[in-house]
Amino acid sequence: MPRSPRHTAPAEHVTHGQWPDVTLAPDAPLTAHYGVALARRLAAVMKDRSLSDRAVARLSGMSHNTIGRIARGEVLPDLGTVARLEVALQTSLWPSALWHTFTPDASGGTPPQP
Repeated sequence: MPRSPRHTAPAEHVTHGQWPDVTLAPDAPLTAHYGVALARRLAAVMKDRSLSDRAVARLSGMSHNTIGRIARGEVLPDLGTVARLEVALQTSLWPSALWHTFTPDASGGTPPQP
């Protein structure tokens, strides 16, 4: 369930592509961009380690349905969920440098769209 009207599921903002390799609508909220980046990272880690949703669920103590919904962009995970996943997988999932994409450049121009 969204935390506010601006916090909708990332998958709701897809204009084209197959999740998680998608393009988001120009007006997609920041949270959708972070959700896509996190889903891409989670998918890459799971693929590299040959982990299923159920395997990640066992490692993290979460349900496989939750893992699947995050991976498919159906929900925005909260900070506690991201932390549990990172600890369980022993890697960073949070898109820590994504904020640069939304920061105006030094000339005062508008930030580029991801």
